[in-house]
Amino acid sequence: MATPGRLTPGAPIDPSQPPVIEGFTPSVYSSTETFKEKFIRKTRENPMVPIGCLGTAAALTYGLYCFHRGQSQRSQLMMRTRIAAQGFTVAAILLGLAASALKSRS
Repeated sequence: MATPGRLTPGAPIDPSQPPVIEGFTPSVYSSTETFKEKFIRKTRENPMVPIGCLGTAAALTYGLYCFHRGQSQRSQLMMRTRIAAQGFTVAAILLGLAASALKSRS
């Protein structure tokens, strides 16, 4: 039985090279991409997520504006709309994950 905390001597670790993991193949995106490029790629892969995010932000903003103006009934409606938009966004994320998992299997 091996002593806990003791490492077996092996090949030295080279920090300039990525580790080799059995059964793992690196991503097809070998070059580093900027934030803008990644955002555009992710938006093209699943365009419903940014739409849901914008809908959530719009409902929240308008609901807070109505609350500030004293329109409590309209504010409550917009907060419920915000919840629906958040649900839409979460569903879009989950469906996008499922679609990409199915795509990677085939």
